[in-house]
Amino acid sequence: MRTNIVLDDELVKQATVLTGIKTKRALVNEALRLLIAIKRRKNLSDLEGAISFSDGYDYKALREE
Repeated sequence: MRTNIVLDDELVKQATVLTGIKTKRALVNEALRLLIAIKRRKNLSDLEGAISFSDGYDYKALREE
């Protein structure tokens, strides 16, 4: 989809330095991918308490392995 948008030059500069991505198009696409990933992850918190683990499941012990 083709569109025209006004971008904050300072944000574009910082994003270019941090990511190494050179084009504005690639920066915007990456920003959209990250936004979607973040928003999807947040929805996982809605599952809190909805999942029951097997008796004896010890996530701390698994972290030590």
